[in-house]
Amino acid sequence: MKLYIKNMVCDRCIHVIKSELAELNAPVARVSLGEVDFGKMMLSDVELKFFREKIEAFGFELIGDKKGRLIENIKKLIIELVQKQDGLLDLRLSDHLSKNIAYEYSYLSTLFSSVEGITVEKYFINQKIERVKELLVYDELSLTEISFQLGYSSLAHLSNQFKSVTGLSPSHFKKMKNTMLRNSIDEI
Repeated sequence: MKLYIKNMVCDRCIHVIKSELAELNAPVARVSLGEVDFGKMMLSDVELKFFREKIEAFGFELIGDKKGRLIENIKKLIIELVQKQDGLLDLRLSDHLSKNIAYEYSYLSTLFSSVEGITVEKYFINQKIERVKELLVYDELSLTEISFQLGYSSLAHLSNQFKSVTGLSPSHFKKMKNTMLRNSIDEI
């Protein structure tokens, strides 16, 4: 049995879900971004209802329909791609999504846009910019290194995209060191 969970986008989210499952004494095979795999075990209707209520208190939601699961899978793949160091080099987003989800990219893109109100590409860019903000706040890499790590063709491309999304240049953002300007992944 697998459950798909909306807004489960980070390691802390996984920890919360694992904690709630531990309260149920549910034997879980695997918990990953957006998904809980019980293997051959099944939750009873009562357990499922209790679990749903518990996770909704944390802002999570069980996804029942196929389209919702596809959307969450797209988000999960994009987040993993952006968070993975050097994960964007020589990689086209459309190819990556089609290969990992086994649907034509045009279908995935249309579905995502119609449900989320934003294009897949814009969501991807927003995730990359949030990652840039995170790396700027950490102050361990230069802008050139960040640009390379996130697969930008040049520092100028990163700077232009950053400014168009945030209204600030990366260097101005870095000087501000204001983490309040960062968004959580699930808000993007």
